[in-house]
Amino acid sequence: MTELAEKVGLSKTPCQVRLKRLVDDGVIKGFRAVLDMALLGLDHIAFTEVKLSDTREQALAEFNRGVMAIPEIEECHMIAGNFDYLMKVRTADIRRFRTVLGEKISTLPHVANTSTFVVMEPIKDQTARF
Repeated sequence: MTELAEKVGLSKTPCQVRLKRLVDDGVIKGFRAVLDMALLGLDHIAFTEVKLSDTREQALAEFNRGVMAIPEIEECHMIAGNFDYLMKVRTADIRRFRTVLGEKISTLPHVANTSTFVVMEPIKDQTARF
């Protein structure tokens, strides 16, 4: 708290009060630990576009439920464009990604096709740096 107060130019007590208000108001939804994914052996990132064969509400719900069950899918966003979803998939290496793509993602309900972009080097991400 002392470090945060210094960074925002407040003393510790007013900083705590403002932080609590932001949490209580729902502006801050939570706190997290930022992990070094390379040290965990999970530094292979791929972005996979997914096109569905059916985009009616029931099909979308079935697909969404399936996505939630795959831990390697770090993020999944419904997209307006030439494909339906964009996924950020994190694995140990390209071999593991190939398995996840072939045995998990491609077998999700209503998947018609996928296209993948492998990250060579992350330049900017949402990891907080204090």
